[in-house]
Amino acid sequence: MATIYTHKSSNVTKTWLLVGVFLAVVIGIGYFFSVYYGNPGILTIAIIFSVVMNITSFWYSDKIALSMARAVPATVERYPELNRIVENLSITAGLPKPRVYIIPDMAPNAFATGRNAKHAAVAVTEGLLSMLDRAELEGVIAHELAHIGNKDILLQSMVAVLVGFIAILADMFTHSMLFGGGDRDNDSKAGNVLMIVGIVFIILSPIIATLIQLAISRKREYLADASGALLTRYPEGLASALRKISSYSHPMAHASNATAHMYISNPFGAKAKQGLSGLFMTHPPVEKRLLALAEMGQ
Repeated sequence: MATIYTHKSSNVTKTWLLVGVFLAVVIGIGYFFSVYYGNPGILTIAIIFSVVMNITSFWYSDKIALSMARAVPATVERYPELNRIVENLSITAGLPKPRVYIIPDMAPNAFATGRNAKHAAVAVTEGLLSMLDRAELEGVIAHELAHIGNKDILLQSMVAVLVGFIAILADMFTHSMLFGGGDRDNDSKAGNVLMIVGIVFIILSPIIATLIQLAISRKREYLADASGALLTRYPEGLASALRKISSYSHPMAHASNATAHMYISNPFGAKAKQGLSGLFMTHPPVEKRLLALAEMGQ
């Protein structure tokens, strides 16, 4: 039977797998470019780039994610209640208090980030603070602390950075195909094959990025809900918070596909869950999360 400990071990394995996949993808792109442009030096650059980006995503993914969200430090002087809740729940969970940040956005949401518990951060939006009461806010903070305790944060933070760079690489490749032109001495048939491979990559890269996010996101949300509810011993608080958060229809001002999986709820608003787009949501349906919390309450 899977336990919280096997989940933590699985996250470590998935992190290394993600690093390996990113290395392979970037090196593959570098090889393609080197052949397409007849320049072997491009492959060397791709290898160096992939190694540097993996190191960067490990050490600085939290800073990058916080910067993308426009988060600023939530000082004790200005946000005493928020800091008190984070500190008290951290003590209960046996975790060091994470850094606390505020996102200047009226859409209610929150996320945790960092490479480990000692270097973790929790960010909440201004809208979340204004919409939730204390019990509901405790439920959300407990959920985010559960991500830290379950070792989700390194994996989800690295995904945010690496998926973002895959999107950038795909965009660069699109422009090079449209405006660059490959090695004119290449055999025309080989050139056509390379062109087809490039087009396939352009189409599939965002889909692959989404599938990576889906593979790590939905299951961990259920586990964080359960762990957070056990931490507060009040599942109804988190359930009530999820109802309010999910009912907010407007997207976050700086919502990004690269970081969407990090938030406690879909940052693109309630309307984004409609139609076929709901199949690719990085979060499980709120109704199922509420049902699981209700069963815990019983």
